[in-house]
This record gives sequence, C-alpha cells and structure tokens, in this order.
Amino acid sequence: MAALFGSRVRRLRTAAGLTQAELGAKTHVVASRITQIERCSGAKPTLELARVLDEVLRADGLLVDLWPYVYREAFPDWSRAFMAHSERAVSIREYGAHLVPGLLQTEEYARAVLSVGLSLQGEEHLEERVSARLGRQDRLTAADRPALWVVLDEAVLRRPVGGWAVMRGQLAHVLATASDRHITVQVLPFEQGEHDVMGGSLTILELADGSEVAYTEGAHYGQLVEEPAEVERFRLFYDRLRAAALPPLMSLDMIRSVMEGNDRGANIPSRTERRRLAQEQSQQSGGRQLRRGGNRSPRHRPRP
Repeated sequence: MAALFGSRVRRLRTAAGLTQAELGAKTHVVASRITQIERCSGAKPTLELARVLDEVLRADGLLVDLWPYVYREAFPDWSRAFMAHSERAVSIREYGAHLVPGLLQTEEYARAVLSVGLSLQGEEHLEERVSARLGRQDRLTAADRPALWVVLDEAVLRRPVGGWAVMRGQLAHVLATASDRHITVQVLPFEQGEHDVMGGSLTILELADGSEVAYTEGAHYGQLVEEPAEVERFRLFYDRLRAAALPPLMSLDMIRSVMEGNDRGANIPSRTERRRLAQEQSQQSGGRQLRRGGNRSPRHRPRP
C-alpha cells in the first residue's frame, strides 16, 4: 500500500509539472522526503503530510483515503485486521489491563508506550506508529463516531508510563474525554481480585450489521476472534468486568485522586455499596442501562 501511495504521488506530481524539490517546497518538506515517499524507501507519510499532498496535488481526497491502508503496515500483521474492523465499528468496548487504550492516549503517553517492544525497528518506525495511533483518534470526533466504553484496571492508573508528568497529563486527558456523552470510563479496582480477563487486554467491536468481533492482546501477540460462540463468551466476560468495576462517576473520582497524588482512591466502598451507588447514578442520569444485560452483576459468595 505504501508503494501504491508513492506511485500515485509520483503520477500526480508529474501531471502537475512539478519536480520533487518543488513539491517538497509546497508541502514544507525536503525533496528527499518526497523521493522516499515515491520510492517507498523511508518512513511512511503522516496523516498531516498526506492531507497537504492531497491538497497541493489536487487529488480530490485520493491520498487521504489511501493513507489508512498505508499506516496499518507500520504495525504487526496480527493488529491490522483489528484496526480495519475498528474503523467500521459502531460500538467499541475495551478493557485496558496494563495501558490506557490507544483511542484515549496523549501523544507523550503513546510515544512512551510505542518506544518499547520487540517489533520496534527504529526512530522512523516509532514516528510512524505515533502518527498512526493519533490518527485513529479522529474517529472519536467524526460524525459517525462509535460509542466507546472503557474499563481501566487500577494498575493502568498507577503505572507512571513516561514518568509522572506524562502520566498526569494522560489521566487529565482521560477525565476530559470522559465528559463526552459517547464515552464512558470505569475503573476495575485491585480489591476486585481475580477475573476472567486477567493477563491481557480485551476489545469487543460491534459492526453496523449487528455482528461482533473480539480482540485479545498481550505485549507481543494479538488474536482476532470472529467465531460467534467465542465472541459471545468474551462479551460475557466483558459484561462481568463492567458490573464489577466502579460506577462511572466514582471511577472518575478515583482517576482524579490518583492524578492529584493522594490516597483517596484507595478507599473503595464495598461491592454492596458500589451497587447501591451505581443504581442511584443510573436513576439520576435517566436510567442509563448497560447494553445486553451488562447491568446484571455476577453472583458473588458472601464475604466471611
């Protein structure tokens, strides 16, 4: 796809009667950058550069439309199919076991996350990945934006990815985005103990035709699950996580507490009290219910 993008840039540039140096001047990059793009020999173009090239070369949106297919190549094979489904999803439900999900990451946090790992191939590769990850976030402000429901493990809040300054900025960003009516954030506290999705992250995507796919991911692997029976099993796991997590308003209070550097977030009420508060908050917000039975808490044995 990067080679196809480059060939289209070369054809449009030639048709416009521009040299590589002249196109570079018009798009505010050096001529060698245009050469790299056309020959598919360097870092892949960022979304911003694709937009500028499209405008300068009068491509009528062609280069912008091609860009998503180009940037997927910056990621391992096992994540590309997932990203393709994500772009068409009408509902996204995510559990972040170790990290804030990519759709809610700040640039500084994303850079820290993507700068480590076995599949990283250098500084240019890192810049490609950061640009691609931030580009995916455009979906959250699009007219057809999906409903996003995120459950964060408490470990995500307390791991200072990139250092505490970066982490505080990241937590502040989560709080800000959670004010959007299309986005819901919950926190699964340590006190909850073991659960069905320990060891990795989980995403459930609902597509426009009503079908669903699940995606599980660890540090160096990912698996897209499309078999309906298996997807149903993962959806049940996710509904249990939502029921066990703190209610949304209490979750935001805990995130704010961690961001401010105090220990109020550790004073977590009992599960019974949390269920009572969740019911009150649901009534106050107009009876908002978890989809597909997600509002039913799993049965727990009484504490001794």
